Amino acid sequence: MNYRLMMTAGLALCASPAFALNIVLTNDDGLTSNLKALYDELKAAGHSVIVSVPCSGQSGRSSAIVMYSTTNIVPDNDKTQIEAEGGCHNGAAPLGAPAVGPFTKTGYTGGDFNYVHGTPVMSTMYGLDVLAQARWGKAPDLVLSGPNEGQNVGKLVINSGTIGNAQFAAGRGIPAIALSAGANTTDNATLASPISRTVAQLTTKLISALQAKAGSSPLLPAGVALNVNFPDVPSTTTPWAFSRQGTYDTYNLKFSSAAPWGLSGSAPGAATAEQAEDEALVYKTKVSVTAMQVGYEQRPAGQQWLRLRLRDLFAQ
Repeated sequence: MNYRLMMTAGLALCASPAFALNIVLTNDDGLTSNLKALYDELKAAGHSVIVSVPCSGQSGRSSAIVMYSTTNIVPDNDKTQIEAEGGCHNGAAPLGAPAVGPFTKTGYTGGDFNYVHGTPVMSTMYGLDVLAQARWGKAPDLVLSGPNEGQNVGKLVINSGTIGNAQFAAGRGIPAIALSAGANTTDNATLASPISRTVAQLTTKLISALQAKAGSSPLLPAGVALNVNFPDVPSTTTPWAFSRQGTYDTYNLKFSSAAPWGLSGSAPGAATAEQAEDEALVYKTKVSVTAMQVGYEQRPAGQQWLRLRLRDLFAQ
């Protein structure tokens, strides 16, 4: 091969993605501006992407595994939203459409966008067990959950459908990242919030950073998933910071003491010096990145405490 041909071949390699990933993109909100922006950004970066999201908004469903319809979409557990919009959120599919399948909304019919009339984890399972197998013949390289319309920090993470998706995928040994942005990214009118695009750009930057270190290895070690929270108004130069799932409670959720029954809350208190790295505080000014353990397994010290505390009982 002469020099000119070598240069042409080299440029062609540079133009193609060096680390193209197979990605399942899910969330707990259905079709949103955040979802559309991240899909577009991932595709522009050269990744192969399958979207599998709930038909309707499913915030707070954690790791619930429930189908609301098993044949065709009917108003059931999410009756109010389904009836108000005549089907899936933002027109992804109409009432009476199959309970799972590709979006029917114009502009989203190429086969990449899919819905499930069930809880968030059911949409993740559909993406992993059906869609990924049909397209790639194997599990994806990465599962991204979100970006959520509202940060998932503090005690709330255990209730989050966004987190539940990432935990489920990571429990199967698949690298998984939960992503959450501000509630101000909601744009049901045009699905084109400019903040959504910024969050998408930052997300692809995070993926590239993980790829650069991982090489041909998985992006994350077994038993580790990430919880990433973006500021309300990020920029492409917003700094990144390590954070932890600490004790600062942003939402301070409680059960209301009078009708209408349901959730209530109060303003959070002042943070302590020990809470400075809590994700609930870090995300205010930086992109917070938190390592999550997968499942509920306790650290060795906690397991040893239990062995000693109940050793007489265990010996019976």
